[in-house]
Amino acid sequence: MTQPAIPALFTDKRVWLFLLTGALAVILGFFAIPSRAAIVLVSDTGYWFELAAFLLFLRALWLTFRDELKAFQWRQLDWASVTVVGLGGVVLLVHETYGFKIIMDEIMLLGTSMSMHFDKTVLTPIRGNDIQGAFVILDGIMDKRPLFFPFLLSLLHDLTGYRPANVFILNSVLTFVLLGLTYATGRMLAGRRAGWLGVLLFAGLPLLGQNATGGGFELLNIVMILATLLLGARFVQKRDEASLSALCYSTLLLGQTRYESLIYVLPVVILVLWVWFSEGRSMLSWPVILAPLLLLPYPLQHHIFELRTSAWQMTEGGAPANATVPFSLSYLSNNLNHAVNFFFGKPTDQPNSWTLSALGVIGAVFFLLHAAKRVRSLRTETPIMAASIIFTVGFIAQFVFLMCYFWGQFDDPVIRRLSLPTHLWLVIAVMAVLPQFAAVSFQRLLLGIAALGLITVGVPSMAEHAYTQEYLPGRETAWRRTFMADQTRHDYLMIDNDAILWVAHLVSATTVPEAIKRRDAVVFHMLNHTFSGIYVFQRYNIDPNTGGMTLRDGDDLGPEFVLEPVREERLQTLTLTRISRVVDIKVGAKSLTAPVPGKPPVVSKSRAEIDKMRKAYLENFIKQLP
Repeated sequence: MTQPAIPALFTDKRVWLFLLTGALAVILGFFAIPSRAAIVLVSDTGYWFELAAFLLFLRALWLTFRDELKAFQWRQLDWASVTVVGLGGVVLLVHETYGFKIIMDEIMLLGTSMSMHFDKTVLTPIRGNDIQGAFVILDGIMDKRPLFFPFLLSLLHDLTGYRPANVFILNSVLTFVLLGLTYATGRMLAGRRAGWLGVLLFAGLPLLGQNATGGGFELLNIVMILATLLLGARFVQKRDEASLSALCYSTLLLGQTRYESLIYVLPVVILVLWVWFSEGRSMLSWPVILAPLLLLPYPLQHHIFELRTSAWQMTEGGAPANATVPFSLSYLSNNLNHAVNFFFGKPTDQPNSWTLSALGVIGAVFFLLHAAKRVRSLRTETPIMAASIIFTVGFIAQFVFLMCYFWGQFDDPVIRRLSLPTHLWLVIAVMAVLPQFAAVSFQRLLLGIAALGLITVGVPSMAEHAYTQEYLPGRETAWRRTFMADQTRHDYLMIDNDAILWVAHLVSATTVPEAIKRRDAVVFHMLNHTFSGIYVFQRYNIDPNTGGMTLRDGDDLGPEFVLEPVREERLQTLTLTRISRVVDIKVGAKSLTAPVPGKPPVVSKSRAEIDKMRKAYLENFIKQLP
């Protein structure tokens, strides 16, 4: 009966159309469009690609779930499980301070969402100013980070108004979504207790709390991985066009969440082909046929790595001194050692969970043994178990990929977050093997161990969060945001090499090199009292032997700028973080910002002359913005 399946698939015109659109997307994305043109194209159209994909995803979800949604009744809810999910989310959110934790990623994402909200373009602002009460983005760059997270954040801005804190609202909501999906996965795999166990294991992971209260895209990434797995299980169960469309667009958006998440296309393809060959039909709809073209922003945006080799950040992180490539098997051994140090390090040093690490490793071993035995008879497995076994290919591939990355040390403060998909797999593995230990008393014991680990290790670690203190950029960003909150007026200019942070908070800002290059423009604004104050952010390194302070490279405005410290703090040993006011700009002994003596005020006799002067002044004012 099933022998004609393979030839039947290849006689289906829709399959050939899908392969054609896929080939066209590859040609356009990687070969046909020059690098610079590709970046401009993504900047101009990326928002609309994301909007189209997201709307088609919502449509597909409605089509596949509408019968269940129409029949849904509130009294059907398992309120005990809702309470477990709610309490787990609260634990993750209340012990960490909201703030930007991994600075470059999170601020760049916020800035991109800002341009998506204001202009519907994909651009990270690097210069912006308040012009007569309206904040205007004056200049920006195309960022390398995928677009789905800033797109979702821009939708939140659209609904509630632009606020940098919206990113924390989004990640807070995603925290409860993740725990809810985890419970649903566990319940499908092994019943109610398995779902509770998964929620407790995640609630006791300080790393998850750190990202739940941050501004990054890591939480959305694991939400989309888990959602795609669940939609894969639904497709195995339903085997219809609606469920395939939902799975397809979930995969597409997952690939647009983090760079390496496109790896999960592999298990999705395996799962779809397995179902197709089993059924002898393709079940392709028109949205699925067009999907490869909607993924175009990913390869087009990847051209950034060709235009800016610095985008690989090869000079940062823990790369070997002779590292010349971002990925290599030579990094594998060292990164594995760092992974062990992270998963089983001291909770005061790492935001890990011994409970999850220990149970997860044991569960993963049992799960892999079960998968090896059952891979040839997946048809006899439940849809969720079949999907979990197939998705293990993706989880393992991603872990190996990261272990071959030059900056793949899981115990590094910047890289820890990349372990979250591996944590997700460990949780799934524990829940999946629970039926092999059917004794109710044993399952209750595991729940007790997870709860005990949460209370005795997870909560104290999150409350103390000593593991965040070593990451100076994060502390400096929190310090800057405190400075912003303390200002009664926001019509000031900040000179800071991390100007994106200030622009994203609607504060006029420019970089140190730009301020030096456009010194005369700064003089113009000081003479005209454009800003209530002009400040500069700087970091000093302290010599422990002499006590002497030296400015960090790139922070020195030069001797022409006369500074007056207004706030400083030692946020880390041997560093001093300072904000100073620019009080004068001099050439030798001559002040360039002192008012010109004896010059009479301009008196105009007509409204037309006044309007003409104002227009000319405004044009010059905009040109002089630093």
